[in-house]
Amino acid sequence: MLAAATKTRVLVVGDVMLDQFIWGGVGRISPEAPVPVVDFERESFMPGGAANVARNLTALGVPTELFGTVGHDPAAHQLKRLLREQHIGCRGLLASDSRTTSVKTRIVAHKATGRPH
Repeated sequence: MLAAATKTRVLVVGDVMLDQFIWGGVGRISPEAPVPVVDFERESFMPGGAANVARNLTALGVPTELFGTVGHDPAAHQLKRLLREQHIGCRGLLASDSRTTSVKTRIVAHKATGRPH
């Protein structure tokens, strides 16, 4: 079945977004509220939402074109760059003046050990 899919061009239509991951360590709990204080180490980005579906299909060797709406903003430019790097067709991404590109931010924190990474 997968071999047949690689011979078919797939159109993915949906809510595209840029997933942002903030990585860091937790060394203490805030004195103002019971929440961890994250010491920023790095951030990374990847296509999210329908763009992630297109990324997964492309990784399986399925020719994929993505349709959706983004804004006229840096997040849209970064998302399109990531999609091009991963050989995902993004000519169907329509830039709109009436919205911003969706960005989902995740904070990934581990317990700080005091050792360099």
